[in-house]
Amino acid sequence: MKKICHLFLAFSTLTLSLSAQPMRDDSSSAWFKNTTEVIHSQLNKAAETYQPGKNPRSINPDGTIRLAGLTDWTTGFFPGTLWYGYELTGDKALAEKAKIFTLALDSIRNIKNTHDVGFMLFCSYGNAYRITGDRVYLPVLADGAANLYARFNPKVGTIRSWDWLHYPVIIDNMMNLEYLYWSANQFKNPKYAAAASTHALTTMKNHFRKDYSSYHVVDYDPQTGKVLRKMTHQGVTDDSAWARGQAWGLYGYTMCYANTKNPQFLKQAKNIASFIMNHPRMPKDKVPVWDFDVHNAMDTDVPAPRDASAAAVIASGLLDLSTQVKDGKIYFDYAEDILKSLSSDAYLAKPGENGYFILKHSVGAFLYNSEIDTPLDYADYYYLEALKRYASIKKI
Repeated sequence: MKKICHLFLAFSTLTLSLSAQPMRDDSSSAWFKNTTEVIHSQLNKAAETYQPGKNPRSINPDGTIRLAGLTDWTTGFFPGTLWYGYELTGDKALAEKAKIFTLALDSIRNIKNTHDVGFMLFCSYGNAYRITGDRVYLPVLADGAANLYARFNPKVGTIRSWDWLHYPVIIDNMMNLEYLYWSANQFKNPKYAAAASTHALTTMKNHFRKDYSSYHVVDYDPQTGKVLRKMTHQGVTDDSAWARGQAWGLYGYTMCYANTKNPQFLKQAKNIASFIMNHPRMPKDKVPVWDFDVHNAMDTDVPAPRDASAAAVIASGLLDLSTQVKDGKIYFDYAEDILKSLSSDAYLAKPGENGYFILKHSVGAFLYNSEIDTPLDYADYYYLEALKRYASIKKI
């Protein structure tokens, strides 16, 4: 714990006074227009700078770029961000670059040892097919979905996340269920959707506490389905509320409801949303620290690092939720506040800076001193997805 405290102090200066930074003009849609211009500039420069198959993931402490290779769980986010950038700007050059960066991930169709093929392929190839309708993307998506489904164990009732421990399932895995729901319809294979729903129900039973916060990892006995241990790989303690983990849960159950209309999933999504939105340690700008339970979460003198990636996922999930319930305005308004914060000088990069990433101030894995107060490719991805959803709702 002393090591963690020292890390808090070492990195606190990097995030000091974020909430005090000036906000750009947010009257009407001025902030949205400015943000879109920044996105357009950054993505064009990024696409010219980086090589397909070696996608930008984050910035190392020495200022060099950390790249994501073909087996990196984040490698699908940059192509997906380019696709979203094309949708937001209409720049066909971005679509051409997106196609090149997407097709470079072809060999991921053969990966069988991780649930992350959902992130890797559905964010890249999935968006490519959704936007273009080009059937060239379908064979890879079909192979990836089959490999993801093969990790489902009916005795446990979940899709295995990692190939270590006994049978670990992480809350992040909720995000990859969308790939199976989509594949069930696209490839006429209803067992994919059944597995996705079973996973969501089992996770609802075992991952969540009474206050609807989530454990990060639940380790099962693969032979019986018995829960062996509830723990963390990312949070400050096994019992803490790791911010991005809460975001994954919110987004995941909202998406599950959209695909099934199962009222249990909607109720779960709303309860998770309530936990996040009403949390006493949520900063005023609604960009959470990396874990809600760190000792200095609300310390203005020695603040804990913020996680813009968690904020982006929360915003995207809340916007989706806002379209599926009668009281959707409360979710929309909260998400809009997040997006305005992320679009302020405190978090939005200036054109030509930040390694051509769009957002600053995310946290990858604090406990491992990895990717702290840095841009992250998935922060950009879900930020652009949230902006696209916002534009659709607002008809911008």
